[in-house]
Amino acid sequence: MRDNQIVDSSFTAIINAPIEKIDIPNWCFTLPEKEYQSCSPAHIAAGFTTAPDGTRMSINVETIGGSLMVQHYVETLGEKDHLILDSDSDVFTPTGRVTIHVTWELSAKAIDKDRCEFTNRVQSFATDEMLANLDRQGIPFEVFRTQRQPMSIAHNKGETPLFAASIERFALRKQSSSRAA
Repeated sequence: MRDNQIVDSSFTAIINAPIEKIDIPNWCFTLPEKEYQSCSPAHIAAGFTTAPDGTRMSINVETIGGSLMVQHYVETLGEKDHLILDSDSDVFTPTGRVTIHVTWELSAKAIDKDRCEFTNRVQSFATDEMLANLDRQGIPFEVFRTQRQPMSIAHNKGETPLFAASIERFALRKQSSSRAA
């Protein structure tokens, strides 16, 4: 699938909270829709559910480069400071609906006792279905990849500091709640 990689984009931001207070999976799987929407103007809706086997899932709806995407992220790694999600996402294009594989990786590492570095990495890959769709249109994959990368990278760059701020609020809210108890 590496030959079909569309983008591999990674950005970092600072979280002003101690690593012990960070819980990325808990943040992700309880993220209110309004909070998700506040992390990018392209974010439309978010929710969470489970896969048939009971694995946690995050459902996200957004537009990137004018294409509506419905992402069905399944948790493949869920540690407090590291979350990996995989999705065969639906992309609605002017020529119809296709799927794209997306791996979304969120992680945090301590910088000092009060701060963390947050990394938001997104990798996307063309599925066989998408490649066949491009072939039917006479669009070489390299041309598609070259056009798609700047939009995906800009989206990730814009949402990363806003996700970090949201995770920070979540961590500090948890800290405040435990002090009040």
